[in-house]
Amino acid sequence: MAKRKNRKWTAKTKAELVLSVLAGERSQAEVCREHELSAGQFSNWKQQLLANADKIFEKPNQSHEQTEIAELERMVGRLTMQLEIAKKASSILTSSSHKNGSWS
Repeated sequence: MAKRKNRKWTAKTKAELVLSVLAGERSQAEVCREHELSAGQFSNWKQQLLANADKIFEKPNQSHEQTEIAELERMVGRLTMQLEIAKKASSILTSSSHKNGSWS
């Protein structure tokens, strides 16, 4: 009995092999022979690629965490601006009270 190789195929490699067959560069039989793949395994990869091809052009959905992070970043920006305005107002009020001789 022949020993079966334990191989891990990357998504990129799978896509490249399937696309080379779909583009007509090589036949499915050639790819299967060259990479010691069963026709069934290759067909599964091809079905997966074709079933998910439409998702390539979709805009990625932001996860809940990403949406929350974006909102928190906006909030930090607003609070930073408010703090800078308060600092400037405080320094103006402090300097004008010094000029008038008032320390209250």
